Amino acid sequence: MASKIPNAMNLRQFMLRQEVLKLYRQMMRCVRLVDDPAHRKELWIWVRRDFEMNKHHQDEDVIRMHLARGKKHYKELESSITLAR
Repeated sequence: MASKIPNAMNLRQFMLRQEVLKLYRQMMRCVRLVDDPAHRKELWIWVRRDFEMNKHHQDEDVIRMHLARGKKHYKELESSITLAR
């Protein structure tokens, strides 16, 4: 009874997608904490552009690599913003 949906994600791809969205939301929340409006906008554009440039990837290993890099950038961004306050 299971119908085949074209371009449907398997469970691993779905879980990776959720991780990517979670990281995106975390980074955007972190950017909101920047006091300077010009710097905040610059960071917002950087985060958005980085995610948009990499949304075409389909290989799970490549996505995991980008996730690890993104998590590292998030920690650096979070610590920089915390220190600046």
